[in-house]
Amino acid sequence: MAELLTLEEAQRLILERVWPLPAERVPIEAAAGRVLAEPAGAVVDLPPFASSAMDGFALRASETPGTLPVVARIAAGGPAERELREGEAMAIATGGVVPEGADAVIPIEYVVEDDNKLEIPDPVAKGANVRPRGGDVRAGETVVAAGTRLGPAQLGALAAAGIAEVACGAQPRAAVLATGTELRQPGEPLAPGEIYEANGLILAAQLASAGALVERLAAVADDEDAHREALARGLEHDVLVTSGGVSVGPHDLVRRIEAGLGVEEVFWRVAVKPGKPVSFGVRGSTLVFGLPGNPVSSLVGFELFVRPAVLALQGHRDPLPRFEPGRLGTDAKLNPDRDELVRARTRLEYGAVMLDPLGGQDSHMVARAAGADALVLFPRGDGALVAGAPVRYLRLG
Repeated sequence: MAELLTLEEAQRLILERVWPLPAERVPIEAAAGRVLAEPAGAVVDLPPFASSAMDGFALRASETPGTLPVVARIAAGGPAERELREGEAMAIATGGVVPEGADAVIPIEYVVEDDNKLEIPDPVAKGANVRPRGGDVRAGETVVAAGTRLGPAQLGALAAAGIAEVACGAQPRAAVLATGTELRQPGEPLAPGEIYEANGLILAAQLASAGALVERLAAVADDEDAHREALARGLEHDVLVTSGGVSVGPHDLVRRIEAGLGVEEVFWRVAVKPGKPVSFGVRGSTLVFGLPGNPVSSLVGFELFVRPAVLALQGHRDPLPRFEPGRLGTDAKLNPDRDELVRARTRLEYGAVMLDPLGGQDSHMVARAAGADALVLFPRGDGALVAGAPVRYLRLG
């Protein structure tokens, strides 16, 4: 039997076969979670005018300290009535337009105002508390780079820079298919040997969180005709993700029927736990993932292999999982043959993220997986990791 692929090799083989989908114009109000297909340039200077960073008084720095008359009051949202002349000050609100002739703003709490006269006890530096025009970004400069997935901060920057719509990678159309005669929907009665189907819901939620448009196909029994009909429908999408039926048992039909439908299998089986029997193939531009039937194997396999592909289809510049540094909360034994992804809970200890593996790591224990907020990567090897050892982890949820 061929040697198992490493996690990194499998991810490379997947991303080599992903071509970003065409771009489309999207209003920024509908762009949350989308991936920019081209740089977004500012329409205006930001700020578009010199503005005050404080509630205070606009003045000439060279005329401080001293006493100045307050000749006008500037609110946010409108221009100053006129320029500031020598020997004058103007009250100004945060965000107000700094008038021509002024080169500084002194905060209101640093002065004494009495009968429209301003007592300034200390010198004020030129430029103090003034936000210069274009100090954030100049018109035409890039606000958000191509390949960025848009979150609240990015959307706020786009709006502030006057950008009404952006070019985004199209959302992949994804199909999810769970297989197995034993599967029943929650709410139905269970006969002996039957279980409730959870993987389809898990995978549909994961796909949606990665930006895909999801069709959840009805679960199919271990029947060749039913498999063939459902898989053919799934292959009409950009991404097909199946759950179950990818091992070597007599009822594991998925890979054989996919081959008959023209799917070229790129790999099968990766040196990871859980999720070793994962498969990946292509038919034309459709990416085809076969995940194991055990719920936790399916969940982990998605994060390692499917999510990067879905993000790459949208043009994400860094689609691979983002493992973060942490420290192990307890001793743990290593697996000599496979990298292992262990469900864990995070906690903070003296500023460091500590990771406590949960009890019950078997891949069928989906209820226990609900208590995890992280996957800790234990690299394959001999021996053990001791409590406090540095590890890498992937956030869940």
